[in-house]
Amino acid sequence: MIRAIVLAAGKGTRMKSARTKVLHEVCGRPMLWYVLRALRGAGIVETIVVTNDELHAEIANFGVRGVLQDEQLGTGHAVKIALEALDPVAGARVVVACGDMPLAGEDVYRDVTAALDGDAAMSLITVKMPLPSNFGRIVRRGRDIERIVEVRDASDGELAIDEMNAGIYAFDEASLRDAVMRLGNDNAQKEYYLTDTVADFVGRGRRVVPVACTDHRHVLGINDRVELARARREMNERLCAQHMRDGVTIVNPEVTYLEPELTIGRDTVIYPNTAISLLSEIGEGCVVGPNTRLSNARIGDRVTVRESVVTDSTIGNDAGIGPYAHLRNETVLENDVKIGNFVEIKKSKLARGVKASHLTYLGDAVIGEDSNIGAGTITCNYDGKDKNPTVIGKNVFIGSNSSLVAPLSIGDGAATGAGSVVNRDVPPGERVAGVPARPLPRRNPGSELLDGVE
Repeated sequence: MIRAIVLAAGKGTRMKSARTKVLHEVCGRPMLWYVLRALRGAGIVETIVVTNDELHAEIANFGVRGVLQDEQLGTGHAVKIALEALDPVAGARVVVACGDMPLAGEDVYRDVTAALDGDAAMSLITVKMPLPSNFGRIVRRGRDIERIVEVRDASDGELAIDEMNAGIYAFDEASLRDAVMRLGNDNAQKEYYLTDTVADFVGRGRRVVPVACTDHRHVLGINDRVELARARREMNERLCAQHMRDGVTIVNPEVTYLEPELTIGRDTVIYPNTAISLLSEIGEGCVVGPNTRLSNARIGDRVTVRESVVTDSTIGNDAGIGPYAHLRNETVLENDVKIGNFVEIKKSKLARGVKASHLTYLGDAVIGEDSNIGAGTITCNYDGKDKNPTVIGKNVFIGSNSSLVAPLSIGDGAATGAGSVVNRDVPPGERVAGVPARPLPRRNPGSELLDGVE
C-alpha cells in the first residue's frame, strides 16, 4: 500500500497575497490540484494534506483529507501531524510531496516509490540545479548520501554544491514513524526538518536511495509571483505540445493559453492570442482565433470562431462566428448557423441555418430554422423586473433595426419591416412594419420596408 502526505501548510508570505500559496492558479488550476492529480496517476491510494486555516476550509473540494498544522514548526513537524492522523499499516510506503510543485509529473512519484526496495528506509529525488538556489544541498560521502543541509545552515563550500534535494521522498512507513520522533530543532530556523531523517537513517546503517531527476524544471517549487509566472509558461508549453502532438495546429504556442482537461480535435488550427479554458471541447477541422476566448464552450466540427468570446455555450457543426461576436449564458447554436460582427447572444437557441450577421443582440430567444436576423435587431427581453422570451419561427425575416419587445412570438414565414418596434405577436406568414408594428396589406408586398441586411 502506498500513501501520500502533501505539505501545504505554508502561508507563502513571499507571494504577498491574502490567499494561501497552493491555491494560486497555474493555467486555470490551483497548484495543489496538479500535485494531487500526479499522485493519483502514480497509483497513490490515500492522500492526506497538511493545511493551514484557509486551505483547511477548502480542502474537501479537492477530494482528499486534510489535517491542520496550527503552528508552523517545520516539515518534520508537519509529517508527524499527518502520521498521527493516519492509522499505521504494516509494510506500507509513504510518499511525501510539496503542494507548491505543480510541474512534477506522475513519473517522478513512480520513480521515487519504485526505488524504495529491499532494506531501504528512504528514497528521495535529487536534481542538478543552477546556482544560486534556495534548495537544500545533497552532501555525499563518496557515492553515498550522507545528509541534506538546508541553505540557511550551509557553509560556503556546501552552498557551492549543485546537487540538490527536490523535496520529494518515499519512506518505509514504520521507519518514518520512528525517525520523526527523534527529530530536533537545533538549526538556524529552530524548525523540525524532515531532511534530518537522512542523517538519522545513515547513522543507523539504513539505506537511503537517491533518484536523479534529469530536468530541474520538473521539480521547481513556487515561492513568489515571478516563479508562478515561470511555472505557468512551462505548464502552458506542455499543454500546447500535447495537443500539437495529437494533431492540432497551434500557430504560436507562446501566445496561446490553454488549461488541462480540454478536448481539441485533429486538424483544428488555433491562431495567436487565443485562450481556451474550463473543460472546453472543440471538434475537428475548426479554426479558432486570433484574439479569441473560449470558456466552457462545446464546439462541433468545421467551425470558425474569429476574434470572439464564447462562454458557457454550445455551437454545432459548420458554424461561423465573428469577428467580434459574444456568445454567453447557455446559448446553443445548431449546425450551419452564421453569427457575424458585433453580435451578442445570451441564453438563446438558434436552429440550423439561422443568420445574424451584424450589430445584433439576441437574449432569451428561440429562433427557428433558416431565419434571417437583420442588422441592428435587438430582443428587448428585460422589462425592469423579469427577463422575457422571444420565440421566432422558421424562415422568418427580421428587418434591419427591428426592436422585438418580449414576451413575443413571431410565426413561421413572417417578416418585420426595417425599423419596426414589434410589441405584439405576429402570426405565421404575416408581414408587419412601423412603430409600433402593424400588419401590412396583403396586396402590398412592402418591399421598401422589409429591408434586412444578411
